[in-house]
Amino acid sequence: MKLGLIGKAIMNSSSPDLHVRLGDLTGIPTTYDLFDANEQPIASLESQVRKVMAAGYRGVNVTYPWKEAAVRLADRVSEGARRVGAANTLVFERGGIFADNTDFTGFISGYRATLGEREPGRVLLIGTGGVGKAVAFGLGKLGASEVILMDLDAAKSRQLADELIAQGFAASTIAPERLAETVPACDGLVNCTPIGHEKSPGCPLPRELVAAHHWIFDAVYVPAVTEFVAAARAAGAAVMSGVGLFVFQGVDAFKRFCEDEAKRAAADEQAATLYAHYRRVLLKES
Repeated sequence: MKLGLIGKAIMNSSSPDLHVRLGDLTGIPTTYDLFDANEQPIASLESQVRKVMAAGYRGVNVTYPWKEAAVRLADRVSEGARRVGAANTLVFERGGIFADNTDFTGFISGYRATLGEREPGRVLLIGTGGVGKAVAFGLGKLGASEVILMDLDAAKSRQLADELIAQGFAASTIAPERLAETVPACDGLVNCTPIGHEKSPGCPLPRELVAAHHWIFDAVYVPAVTEFVAAARAAGAAVMSGVGLFVFQGVDAFKRFCEDEAKRAAADEQAATLYAHYRRVLLKES
């Protein structure tokens, strides 16, 4: 099965390792190539997609800056891609191109695997970019009573709040200066900014605001234990790691690429094993 990833600055992606590993675990010989616009000219997403389709690829993942363009290329879209208005997975079928957003489904799967049937409640989400948008709609689907958005770009957070409300989810926005008064009344705290990554160290909110009644999710997974995750553990809060989103979104994408139902089930069964593997690897590297 020939797969790939199209985007910019992706040469350090862990996706090839994840998908080849899934291929080995499910008995599907898999290759996974990187098409990085910083390494080779890509005139447009459509031109690159047509090239890989002609070369016999089963599908591709898509990342920055083409997730929204990916939806427009599709003949059919999943619920997640439709809700978010962006796709990170394109599957090439006989009847055309199918688009999915496995950040949306992967967040939901990772939440359930980590936090079980816990209600999300009132959630503060910091960072409303591509992943933040997918996670926001995932929270809505999980039944969050309200998603409170904060972004340095107020227009961006307002737009996402309007989109959530239009789809029947409760949403609002706050300015950064209201952080301290908002956090104590929240059940969940979510970081979808790069803050905490090894290249952007720090915590997205003051550590002392995190309390035992919170659950937290950090989309950053390099390192596996970010400052935010460490603060949550110290406070006794429940933690969903970014490693979970990485693994579950990848498993969901691989399942879309599979044509055999039994192989899809086999991929699902490997999610816990892969989560443990990548958590070990990332902890060791950090």
